[in-house]
Amino acid sequence: MDNETHTHINDETTAGTIATAKQQDVSAKEKMLRGSSWLTIGSIFSRILGAIYVIPWYAWLGPNRLQANALYTKGYTLYSTFLMISTAGVPDAVSKQVAHYNSKNEYGIGRRLYRKCLTILTLFGIICAGIMWIGAPYITQGSRAVIPVYRSLAVALIIIPALSLTRGYFQGYQDMAPSALSQLVEQVARITYILLATFLIMRVWHGSYQNAVIQSTFAAFIGAGVGLLLLVGVFVKKRKQNDLLVAQSDNKLIVSDGSIIRGVIRQSIPFIIVGAAFNAYNLVDLVSFQPVMQVTTGLSVHDINNLYALFAGNANKLIMIVVSLAIAMGETSVPVLSELVTKGNVKLVKKQLIDAIEIFLLVMLPAALGMAAISRPVYVLFYGFNFQGIFVLCVASYTAIGIGLASLMGATLQGMYENKRAVRYALIGFVTKIVIQIPLTVLLHAYGPLLATGTGMLVAATLMFRYLYYAYNLNIIHLHQTFNSLMKYALIMFAVVLTFVWLSGHVFNIFSRFQAVITIIIAGIIGAALYGYLCLRSRVADDVLGSRAAGLRRVFHIR
Repeated sequence: MDNETHTHINDETTAGTIATAKQQDVSAKEKMLRGSSWLTIGSIFSRILGAIYVIPWYAWLGPNRLQANALYTKGYTLYSTFLMISTAGVPDAVSKQVAHYNSKNEYGIGRRLYRKCLTILTLFGIICAGIMWIGAPYITQGSRAVIPVYRSLAVALIIIPALSLTRGYFQGYQDMAPSALSQLVEQVARITYILLATFLIMRVWHGSYQNAVIQSTFAAFIGAGVGLLLLVGVFVKKRKQNDLLVAQSDNKLIVSDGSIIRGVIRQSIPFIIVGAAFNAYNLVDLVSFQPVMQVTTGLSVHDINNLYALFAGNANKLIMIVVSLAIAMGETSVPVLSELVTKGNVKLVKKQLIDAIEIFLLVMLPAALGMAAISRPVYVLFYGFNFQGIFVLCVASYTAIGIGLASLMGATLQGMYENKRAVRYALIGFVTKIVIQIPLTVLLHAYGPLLATGTGMLVAATLMFRYLYYAYNLNIIHLHQTFNSLMKYALIMFAVVLTFVWLSGHVFNIFSRFQAVITIIIAGIIGAALYGYLCLRSRVADDVLGSRAAGLRRVFHIR
C-alpha cells in the first residue's frame, strides 16, 4: 500500500471517528432534551393540577381552611419520610443500573433486576405501611387529629413502591413518556377524588374539615393505583419490543440474583441518604417551628399553625411547580450519564454536564424569578388575598433556585457513580440548615425556615458543582458567560413583569380571583415573550437548544 493510499484511509478513518463522536454528542444531548421534555411536561402539568385543585378545596373548607391545610401538610410531611424509606432509593438505583446493563447490551439482566426488586419493594412497602399505621398515635405532637390522616396515607405505601420502581425501569431505557403520563393520570385521579370527597363532606353532608382532610390524603392511594394500572398497560404493550431486545442480548455477563440485589442496594443507599437529607428539611420545619415560635413569641398554637401552613403548605405547593423542572432534569440525567460513564466517554460526560447545567439555568432562572414577580396574583388565585402569604411565596420563589440546583447536582453525581460525594455534600447542606434554622426562625418567623432551606440547599449544590468542576475540568468560562447572559435576561424579564403586576394593582381589584387570572395570563405572556426574544436574539439559546433555536427564530421572525 503506497503512502498516498495509506494517508487517504487514515483521513477517512479520522473523519469517521469525528463524525461518530459528533453523532454521539448530539445523541446524548437529544436524549436529555427529549427525556427532560417528557418529564418536565408531566411534572409541570402534575404540579399545576396539584395547585389548581386548592382553589375549590380551599373555598369548600370554609373558615378552617388554614387549619385544614396545616393538618394536611403535617400528614404529607411524615408520609414523605415513610415513602422515601419504603422505596429506599431503589427506583433511582434501578434506573441507573438498567441503563448500565442496557449499554452493555445485557437487557436480560435489567429485566431480572426489575422483577427481583419488585418483589422486595412490595414487601417493604407493606412493612412500612404497617409501621406508619401502628405508630400513628405516638407521633401526633399533641394533636390526635393527625392520627387518621397518617393512617389514610399509610395505605398508599402498599402500592407506591411498585409504581415508583416501574417508572425507574422505563427511565433506565431512557423512555420517559410512561413516567410522565403515569404522573399525570395519577394526579388527575387523586385530585378528582379529593374534590369529590371534599364537596360531599363539606357542602352536601356538612361534615367536619378533619374528615375532608382524611379523604383528601387517602386520595394518594387512589391516584397511585390508577398510575400503576397505566404503567402495567404500557409494560404489556412494550413486552414484544423488550422481549426482542432481551433475545438479542450478548448474554456474556453472568450475574447471580444475589449480585443483582447487592448491586442495587449499593447504588440505592446514596439515593436514600441524599433523598433523606433533602426530605428531612421539611421534617425539621415540622418538628421545630411550633416549639420555637411558642417559646419566643407567645403566639397561640392556632396562629402558629396558620403561619406553618403559609410557608410549608401554601408556598411550598406552588414553588414545587418550579422545582419539578429541576427534578425532571435530574431524573433524565441519571440514566444518560450512567450510560456515558459505563462506556468511558469522558469527553462526552463533560459535555453532558455542561448541557445539563445550561438547560437548568435556561429554565429555572426565569421560572423562579417569574414566580416571585407574579406572587401576588398567584397567591390570590389559589388562596385568596393574604398580605403575609404573598410575601412568603415571593421569598420561597427565590429559594427554588437553590433547591432545584441541589436536586440536579445530587442526581448528576449519583448518575456518575460519585455516590459518597453526593451523600457527603447533601449532609453538609442539611447540617447547615439545622445550624441556622432556630436563629432564622426566631428573627424572621415564617420566613426563617424558608431561608434556612434555601441556604442549606445552595451550600450542598455549590460543593457538588465545585467537585465536578475540578474533577472534569469543566469549561467554566463558557458556563459563566451563559449564566451571566441568562441571569441578565431573567432579571430584565423580572423587572418588566413586576412593574406590570404593580401597575395592574392600580387598575384591577387585587382581591378578585378572576382579575388575578387576567393579570397572570398577561404577565406570563409578557415575561415568556420578552425572555424568549432576548435569548433567541442574542443566540445564547443556541448553546442550550442547538438547532431548535434556529427553528424558533424562523417561526417568530427573529433575526
